[in-house]
Amino acid sequence: MGAPAHPVIAGPVAGPRVWVRYTPAQTAGRLLLRAGIAAAIVWAARGMGVRWEWVADSPTQLADLFGRMLPPEWTFAGALLEPLLQTVNIATLGTALAVVLACPVAFLAARNTTLNRVSYLAARLLIVVSRSVDSLVWALIFIIIVGPGSLAGALAVAVRSLGFVSKLFAEGIEEIDRGQVEAVTATGAGRLHVLFYGIVPQIRPVFAGVCVFRWDINIRESTVLGIVGAGGIGFVLNTAILGLEWARVGLILVVILGVVALAEVGSAAIRRRLT
Repeated sequence: MGAPAHPVIAGPVAGPRVWVRYTPAQTAGRLLLRAGIAAAIVWAARGMGVRWEWVADSPTQLADLFGRMLPPEWTFAGALLEPLLQTVNIATLGTALAVVLACPVAFLAARNTTLNRVSYLAARLLIVVSRSVDSLVWALIFIIIVGPGSLAGALAVAVRSLGFVSKLFAEGIEEIDRGQVEAVTATGAGRLHVLFYGIVPQIRPVFAGVCVFRWDINIRESTVLGIVGAGGIGFVLNTAILGLEWARVGLILVVILGVVALAEVGSAAIRRRLT
C-alpha cells in the first residue's frame, strides 16, 4: 500500500493585478511640479499688475470696438493701394537681401564647409544675434540710421531674416551626400568648383523652399513695421488708430488679412511645385 497523500492546503486567492503608471513617489513628484508651475503662473500674473476690473469689462469694450469698425470705410480702399504695394516691396527686397547675405554665412556656419572653428563660431554668433532681436526693434534701429520709410523696413526685414535663412541653409548643407562631393574632388577640382558642382546642386531645392517660406513670413511682418515708422500699410494703420478712425481701421485689417491669406496660398503652391 502506498503512503497516504498529504492534504494540500490552498493559500489565499490573489486578486486581479492593477497596472499603475507611476509609483507613489513619482505621483507625488508630478503633483509638486504642477503645484510649482501653478504658483509660478500666479506669481507672474501678480507681478504684471493686471487690472482685473478692466479685464472683466473687456467683452463690452471689444463689442464696442467692433461696432465702430463695422462697416468698413470701403471708399478709403483706393488710398491703400500704394502703401500695400510698399509693404510687398519691403518684404520682397528684404527677403532678397537676406538670401544674398545668408549664402556665405550659411557655408561658414555648416560644419562640413566652414573654413575653421573661428569662422564657424562667428557665423553661428551672427545667426543668434539676428534671430534674437525682433523685426520692430531692428526697424527702430534702422530708422535712426537711415531715417523713417520703407528702406528702414526692408533693412529690418533683411537683418531679421538673415539668421532664419542662414540656419536652414546651413542645416541643408550639412545633410548633403558626401559621395557627390568626393567624386567632384577626385577630378582635381578646386574648392570653388567643388562648391558649385558638388554642393550647390544638392541644396538648390532646399534654398528655393526656404526663400519662398521666409518671403511668406516677411509679408506678415512687413504689415506691422509701419507702426514704428518703417513704411508700408502699417503706417496707415497706425495713423488711423491714432486718429480714432475705426471704420478705416476695419478696412485696413480686412486688407491685411486678405494679403496675408493670398501670400500663404501662393507660397504653399510654389513650395509644392519645388518639391
